Amino acid sequence: MRELLYIHWNPDPALFHLGGFTLRWYSVCWVIAILSGTQVVYHLYKQKGLPLDTFQTLFTYSFIGIFAGARLGHCLFYDPQYFLSHPLEIILPVHFLPQGGWVFTGYAGLASHGGTLGLILALVLFCRKTKIHFLDILDMMGIAAPLGAGFIRLANLMNSEIIGMPSNVPWAFVFERVDMQPRHPAQLYEALAYFVFFLIMLAVYRTRKDRVQKGFYFGLCITLIFTFRFFVEFLKERQVDFENALPIDMGQILSLPFIAVGLYFVFHKTHTRHARN
Repeated sequence: MRELLYIHWNPDPALFHLGGFTLRWYSVCWVIAILSGTQVVYHLYKQKGLPLDTFQTLFTYSFIGIFAGARLGHCLFYDPQYFLSHPLEIILPVHFLPQGGWVFTGYAGLASHGGTLGLILALVLFCRKTKIHFLDILDMMGIAAPLGAGFIRLANLMNSEIIGMPSNVPWAFVFERVDMQPRHPAQLYEALAYFVFFLIMLAVYRTRKDRVQKGFYFGLCITLIFTFRFFVEFLKERQVDFENALPIDMGQILSLPFIAVGLYFVFHKTHTRHARN
């Protein structure tokens, strides 16, 4: 009887086809992630009295930084041997066939750790150009980031990728495009957690914005996200074969420095502010 409760998951990854064009749920979720995060940052940008004529530049830098970093992160963190020998597949949304020719795949592989690093680098360049304080921008991004991260994990769910370990919990998903084993819906766990983190970020901002220093919200964001990411990885299948020889997987290894940086900004910055008071 318990098996009847399992969710058999096999949605068409394509929302619709129009001629040779295919719109995928993955792309739709990414667009929602970017647009929703942009709206939050825009509201904070206006509230802080920053020059609105620079906001379009911020959006452009952020979009390029996130996308380029996420793509490079996936290619270099998870399968460097393949992509360094097929460098065009890093920058083009295609797969070149061994027998010749190519197929359109979209950018099948984006890593959140790389996207975070790419965003930070892009914000450094933006702040140098506009002279806006770097930590002001990081804090605004930190408040908005969990919202976008939640939609990105929903994109992974729609693609039946980054699946969980086999499980007999009654809410297990059967990812039919992978196999017929009931599994933890790890993507859904992450999406729900990130949406909750976004609500936490908003609540903290509304109640403590005059009591913390610059960088606190950025630190709180990456501490919450990457601490959860570290522990939820124990419920996921390993994504690439070389991870089987590691005591923890690549996602956990990459999360540790983010957690350390986040804790520094949360505790050091808060302590410094209280000491000055």
